[in-house]
Amino acid sequence: MPDPRETRVLLEHAEDPALRTIAGYKGYGGYATLERSYREMEQDEVLKELEDSGLRGRGGAGFSMGKKASFLPRGEMAKYLCCNADESEPGAFKDRELMQRNPHQLIEGIAIAALAADAGHAFIFIRGEYDAQADILDAAVAEAYEAGYLGTNILSTHRDLELVVHRGAGAYICGEETALLDALEGKRGNPRLKPPFPAVQGLYGGPTLINNVETLSNVPRIVANGAEWFRGFGTEQSPGTKVVSISGGVRRPGNYEVELGIPTRELIYGLAGGPREGREIKAFFPGGSSSPVLTAAEGLDLPYSFEAMAEAGSMLGSGSIIVADDRVSIPHLALRTARFYHHESCGKCTPCREGTNWTVKMLERMVHGEATPMDLDIVSSVQENIIGHCLCVLGDSMAMPVGAMVRKFRDEFEQVMAAAGPPLDDETRLAAVQGPAETLGASI
Repeated sequence: MPDPRETRVLLEHAEDPALRTIAGYKGYGGYATLERSYREMEQDEVLKELEDSGLRGRGGAGFSMGKKASFLPRGEMAKYLCCNADESEPGAFKDRELMQRNPHQLIEGIAIAALAADAGHAFIFIRGEYDAQADILDAAVAEAYEAGYLGTNILSTHRDLELVVHRGAGAYICGEETALLDALEGKRGNPRLKPPFPAVQGLYGGPTLINNVETLSNVPRIVANGAEWFRGFGTEQSPGTKVVSISGGVRRPGNYEVELGIPTRELIYGLAGGPREGREIKAFFPGGSSSPVLTAAEGLDLPYSFEAMAEAGSMLGSGSIIVADDRVSIPHLALRTARFYHHESCGKCTPCREGTNWTVKMLERMVHGEATPMDLDIVSSVQENIIGHCLCVLGDSMAMPVGAMVRKFRDEFEQVMAAAGPPLDDETRLAAVQGPAETLGASI
């Protein structure tokens, strides 16, 4: 049963297994909004509801979904809608539950969003590891086709929409929207140079709207109940509810749907049960592993909203809170974070390829007792040279949290280096880092 402190909209009735089927979904009023929007509403009316709602992207960037859709040019050219279901961010598992429990909500959202964008072709790019969820989506899409909600001449309105579920091959980089487009086209998943942006030149060179699973799942409720209804939840700048994934050092990890603006302490201590007995929270990632960490003192008493997290120097991101209690070694956590992004870098641009590599090497020296405090300044400088200089945000996704950990927990890094063994003498240390330092200086 849901916690009474939640505000369930997208996860309403999620405990009912019948919701996976079209009959179960229609029993709760499903597809009624699609029928009304296709039969009674024009493209501009649907688009206006989405813009007025203030719905912000739930995948990480937090950009206005309606404004993004409005960027697509008008005309007879082929347009596309891509649902980004490549949920690979460490700490994020909300989209998996939305697709598994209520696939038709997503399909209806895609169909209505396609009407707003005037798109005739849609794709769900799902993470390759989500095999069970992909099977559920395949079955739901087949049901939607059979019921006449997808395909040609939908509901006899002379509107067409073809929807394909495409399984990825397990690359984190394909969660970046332009790498996702390359993967859909059968190429290696590499980010593209922007501009042109996907809204102008995206999939197969056509205008393309790309949104996350949770974002698109909100669309039917917004169009059904109106923009003002949606704005009745959350804050002025962060309207609506948010499915928050909470993991790490808490008693009740899981997904919780809440109004944006809820106190972060209520999320971590109330819904997730707080740290285990005898433990205290040291720090947490507010928006997945790519968000700069906040200490307990900095973040627990803030509202959980896009604007509050940004003002604190971090970001809400995908809405995935990872809690580190006082047993966690921050230097080892930084190394683990850096290793993940180094492994997942596509290697296309120099700051990310070289920067992630040397960050891992420097952090390894620290935890092995082979570094001096000077290395902390070097690793901080490397992160600053990565941020804002990469082709996509993958390099930033490592540099922001690692930089924040070094900056906020410098004493702990020094303690770990001292405990691991004696530091190298200056001559040996200089020989060890001179090559990497020169390489980074020349390439970043």
